[in-house]
Amino acid sequence: MNGVTGSGGVTVRVPAKVNVQLAVGAARPDGFHDLANVFLAVSLYDEVTATPAETLTVTCEGPDADKVPLDRTNLAARAAELLAARHGLSPDVHLHIAKAIPVAGGMAGGSADGAGALLACDALWGLGTPRDVLLEICAELGSDVPFSLVGGAALGTGRGEQLTELPVGGAFHWVFAVADGGLSTPAVYGEFDRLTEGTEVPEPAASPALLEALRTGDTTALAGALANDLQAPALSLRPSLAATLTAGTEAGALAALVSGSGPTTAFLVKDAEAAEAVAAALRASGTCRATHTATSPAAGATVL
Repeated sequence: MNGVTGSGGVTVRVPAKVNVQLAVGAARPDGFHDLANVFLAVSLYDEVTATPAETLTVTCEGPDADKVPLDRTNLAARAAELLAARHGLSPDVHLHIAKAIPVAGGMAGGSADGAGALLACDALWGLGTPRDVLLEICAELGSDVPFSLVGGAALGTGRGEQLTELPVGGAFHWVFAVADGGLSTPAVYGEFDRLTEGTEVPEPAASPALLEALRTGDTTALAGALANDLQAPALSLRPSLAATLTAGTEAGALAALVSGSGPTTAFLVKDAEAAEAVAAALRASGTCRATHTATSPAAGATVL
């Protein structure tokens, strides 16, 4: 399968992520934070289609499509520009994003679109860019973009862009509750800095228990090890998320946490049947706008 559609386009499917552990260090001089960020790709996808065009344009469809920037600030557009610049080309491409990943929801939707566009343009233009170069461009686009390309499970260090792929021994079932409105990642980190001011912030490190739970596919052990240092700042900025976390836990989720910088909340459940029950209870609770069920790990950016 070469991924080229009848219209001369290439479509790439790219997954959302959940951070099963997000350990955040103190702010660095450059404003970033050192992280120990355990990413898990989940089966909730955006699709990015690249077709030849006279100039760079971006269109988008799906829930919250109106909240997606269609100018050069979109990571998909920036990916096309950076890839074209590497190869001395003009980024003349139409990028169409079919969105299912929540916008500004802490699930790396924008990052996914950047990785998807990068792979789609590389295939459309027949460049065959080496994977390590694609990952370099991803890191230039943003801290979460390299993982969107890789998928599966990985430990991100540095600001999250230096990846070590992790073994996963089984499938994990999730429910995601989408909140009204987004949360700005810089605002959540700013609140983290405010809440930790004057305290000794430990060096971020991956939890051995969590890595072992992933390796063995042990859902119960993973539930006991989930951790997110950005959860307190996200709840500080959006106190209503506490009611969503409680509703999911009371409905039978094994564990609940804010996904990344939020405001999407993630619920780890026992199996597909439990996922449907928890999702229904969350919708009935009135504490969220929508729910998605998904499994992990999921493959990274893939040409369809």
